[in-house]
Amino acid sequence: MKKNFLLKLDIQNFAGGTLYDIKAKLSTVGDQLKAVENQLLDKLANPATAMTEINELKNQKNDLQERFSLLKEQHDRTEQEQKAKLNRDNPVAFAGNDKEKVVAAKAEFIRNTIKGQPVSDDAKNALRAIPSPNPTGGDNFLPTTMTNELISEPLVKNPLREALRISNIKGLELPKISFTLDDDDFITDEQTAKELKLSGGKVSFGRFKFKVFAPVSDTVMHGSDVDLVNYVEDALRSGLAAKEKRVAFTATPKTGEEHMSFYSTKNGIAEVPGKTKFEAIQNALTSLHENYRENAVIIMTYADFTAITKDLAGPNGSYFDAPPEKVFGKPIIFSDSAVNPIVGDFGKARLNYEGELIYETDKDVKTGDYLFVLTAWFDMQILLKSAFRIAKVVATPTP
Repeated sequence: MKKNFLLKLDIQNFAGGTLYDIKAKLSTVGDQLKAVENQLLDKLANPATAMTEINELKNQKNDLQERFSLLKEQHDRTEQEQKAKLNRDNPVAFAGNDKEKVVAAKAEFIRNTIKGQPVSDDAKNALRAIPSPNPTGGDNFLPTTMTNELISEPLVKNPLREALRISNIKGLELPKISFTLDDDDFITDEQTAKELKLSGGKVSFGRFKFKVFAPVSDTVMHGSDVDLVNYVEDALRSGLAAKEKRVAFTATPKTGEEHMSFYSTKNGIAEVPGKTKFEAIQNALTSLHENYRENAVIIMTYADFTAITKDLAGPNGSYFDAPPEKVFGKPIIFSDSAVNPIVGDFGKARLNYEGELIYETDKDVKTGDYLFVLTAWFDMQILLKSAFRIAKVVATPTP
């Protein structure tokens, strides 16, 4: 036992160099072990060889085998330590597949920007480069990959995105009608024709600034890459979705944002009455011009929908198992913000983000949390108000 312990200490001292040195020593001992094994086989096959000589070779083999095993143990441990250090110093370069590289790059970007440290070239490459600051300085642009994902990926938390068109175009201008004919009277919808005459045939998108604050605790900051990236991106996505929903559905928009809300009196989207929500929605669909009715979608609260299906079901309950499209013959999107159902062709509305997203970092002195702050500019335009209706219950006057 003492011999083995001393031998192990000797090997550890012997293997105290770099991984390259250990590999060389391991190869040398391995070659010696192989040579002794071959000699032993030759001696065993020769009846004239004395057993004392064979036993001596067996002892040499056992000694070399133990040395080889101890060196291999030291080699594996050193290799793991070196990989761990390299992974800490440059996690992106040593990540596995492309998806893991992107997660590692995002985590490095978030951590290093919060700490005020530079981001490695490997991380920049994985995130398809970080745009250079503008000549005046002071701007920190979010990497292209993260910007595109935050803006373009569908967000379940903003159901309106299922119907709206989303873009990220600087200085966006769009025609209200996507095609024209040489016949001046090709627009058969009187409301559309009147709207075009009053407001013109083009819409210009503006820049409306807002910020999203994502507090990052110390435990999340120093946790796994996946947890950190998921936490920050979920917080930013939720913030973007909350802002998008608020401007689209609020009845009391902020000054300058009135044109973004379907319920804003400034937009003046026609309200279609009905004795019940079901009747009001049916009337709204009927009042749409066929060009818009064909692509119409209904946005309403889930509570309103369940109340309608309950009334329609009657004693047989057949509507409870039916898909939402069966009730009105049109797709339905649920949002608790749609206090009065909105019916229309949502291809005639667009949400546009203006240029790059900008990040900043700070620290909340009250909580001690880090802050990852996102600044964005966007605008939502209802291209054709005549493509929409608001279904509203109007009580029947008492005789």
